[in-house]
Amino acid sequence: MTTVLLLILSVVTGVFLGKHFGKKEKLAKNLLILSAGFLITICLNEVFPQVYTSSGSSSLGIFVIAGVLLQMILEALTKGFEHGHFHHHSEHNILPVALMVGLFIHAFIEGIPLANEQHEMSPYLWGIVFHNLPISFILGAFLFNRKGESKSSSSYPSILIVALFALASPMGMLLGNYFNPDLQPYFLAIVGGIFLHISSVIIFESNKNHNIDWVKIGLVVLGVSLALMMHLFHQHPATHSH
Repeated sequence: MTTVLLLILSVVTGVFLGKHFGKKEKLAKNLLILSAGFLITICLNEVFPQVYTSSGSSSLGIFVIAGVLLQMILEALTKGFEHGHFHHHSEHNILPVALMVGLFIHAFIEGIPLANEQHEMSPYLWGIVFHNLPISFILGAFLFNRKGESKSSSSYPSILIVALFALASPMGMLLGNYFNPDLQPYFLAIVGGIFLHISSVIIFESNKNHNIDWVKIGLVVLGVSLALMMHLFHQHPATHSH
C-alpha cells in the first residue's frame, strides 16, 4: 500500500508543481537533470546487477536493448516529454491521446517489476518516484497552462490523463503479481533499457555552444550522490537469483 501511495503522490505532486510553476522552464530542466543522475545510478547499481546475476543472463542483454528501442518508439507518441522537449514542439503537434497512451505504457511497464521487489522501499521504487516528479511537472505545465484554452474546457481531459498516468505503475505492479517470479530479470532488463535511454539522453544532451555547464554537472553529481547513499544504506539480499 505504501508503494502505491508513493507512486500516486509522486505524480500528483509533480503535476501540482507544474501547474503553478510550469512557466519556469529552468526549474523543470534542473529537476530532470537531477532525476537523470539519480536514475542512471539506480540503473547501474541496482537494476543491472539484479539482471546480470540472475540465471539465463547471457541473453538478457537483448531485453535491455529491447527496452531502449521500446522507449524510442514511445517517444514518437510522447514527443520527448520524458526528457523535457515539450516546449520544442507546437502545442498542436502533441495529440493528448497519443501522449496519454505513450506515458501510460511507459509507467505501466516500470510498475511490473515492483511486484517482486523484496523490500517495499527499494531503491528501484525511489528511482521511479524521482523519475515521475519531473515528468509530472512537465505534464502539469503542459496540460494546465495551454494557450488559447479556458480552464474549464481542458480540465476534465487533463485530469483524466493525470489520473491514468498516476495509476499506470500501480496497475503494472498489480499485473506483475500474476507473472512467474522467474520472469523478473526480463522485466527489469526492459525497464533498465528504458531508464538508461532516458537518463543518458538528458545527461549527454549537447550544451549551448558545447560549453561546460557547471550547474548541470553539479545536479548530475547530486543525483548520483543521493542514489549512491540510498544504494549503500539499502539492505541488499545475499543473492539476486530468483
